[in-house]
Amino acid sequence: MTATVVKREGSSDVAPEPSVGSHVRDYLARLRDGDLRLLPAVTALVVLCLAFAIVRPVFFSAANFANLFTQGAAVTVIAMGLVFVLLLGEIDLSAGVASGVCATVLAKVVSDLGHPWYVAVLAAVATGVLIGLTLGFLVAKVGIPSFVVTLAGFLAFQGVVLLLMREGTNIAINDEVIIAIENRWVPPPIGWLLAGVAVAGYAVTQLLRHRDRTARGLVTEPVAVVAGRVAALALLLGPAVYVFNQERSINPLISSNKGMPIVVPLIAVLLVFWTFVLDRTAYGRHLLAVGGNREAARRAGINVDRIRISAFVVCSAMAAVGGIIAASRDRSVDPNTGGSNVLLYAVGAAVIGGTSLFGGKGRMINAVLGGAVVAVIINGMGLLDLSSGLKYLFTGLVLMLAAGVDALSRRRSATTGAH
Repeated sequence: MTATVVKREGSSDVAPEPSVGSHVRDYLARLRDGDLRLLPAVTALVVLCLAFAIVRPVFFSAANFANLFTQGAAVTVIAMGLVFVLLLGEIDLSAGVASGVCATVLAKVVSDLGHPWYVAVLAAVATGVLIGLTLGFLVAKVGIPSFVVTLAGFLAFQGVVLLLMREGTNIAINDEVIIAIENRWVPPPIGWLLAGVAVAGYAVTQLLRHRDRTARGLVTEPVAVVAGRVAALALLLGPAVYVFNQERSINPLISSNKGMPIVVPLIAVLLVFWTFVLDRTAYGRHLLAVGGNREAARRAGINVDRIRISAFVVCSAMAAVGGIIAASRDRSVDPNTGGSNVLLYAVGAAVIGGTSLFGGKGRMINAVLGGAVVAVIINGMGLLDLSSGLKYLFTGLVLMLAAGVDALSRRRSATTGAH
């Protein structure tokens, strides 16, 4: 392990930059102490992709690659909201059905009432915020366990959807802006531009962080590690954009399907925004503190009830966004929107990605990685033409494995005293 040199006030002493070798040794030591971070999710994603590609080479075709992202988008966004609730050690069993309620409001406003798309989107998100406020109030102020409150919401919201749809009427969505979210593509040059901006922005952020820690006399990562991380992102985005920009249409003369699905940069923006909130704001630190030790956070002056309510608000608001994406993909809303296995997949995505069910541990990237794992499982097993029973069985086993890894890593961390 590398020794830390503390910078004294008025002193020019700075912490020495560790070598790449010592950084690797520190990383391996953290793994031994149970700090696995993103490793299980990344490993699962790589293994699953390789396995499906070997069995069915069409898995890595341009058309299927784009379909992976559109197929898993709604679940991934709902999982991003669930991270906030899971960080507190709570659960929201109503998130999936809540997304259906918000999608129904969207469809009613834009189709039945004829309002513009932005009014419908605001109405859907406002509905999600209202749902979150209600659930959070009952959990934080009334003291009803989140499992009971959200289970009641799961049942009640299904009734709300049926009432809004007059016991089963399908509502078609014809607004081109809403439909475009899941069914239109970013032009290839814009896709390359977005990828370049993402890599450049990430590089600037990492270098500024390195400079700031160096100036404050804190131990920093080697510049080579920072550069390697930026290069890894470039190597990930470059081939992805290249594949997106391949022609996917059966008849390109009639209609061309080239470019990144619009929903991909949308999820990227949400990822960056919520990552900033969790990692760089006082709110994010307070959320983690409440999830780690509620009583200690209260004694530190944190308004615990407000934090708990806000987590449910964010969760339901993100469920609303997920419902909008699902409505865009189907170009309609029906009583099954947000129901069935949406919640199970969303919770599974958050946990498989590395968010702890015990609270106090999780990042927004966990939901995205977990969503990718779930999408790969569903898509790959669909290509193999396996039954729904096997799909559920395999997804459940992966979720159980992820929960087991989380429990074992926490036990290992407690044994070694690692944080």
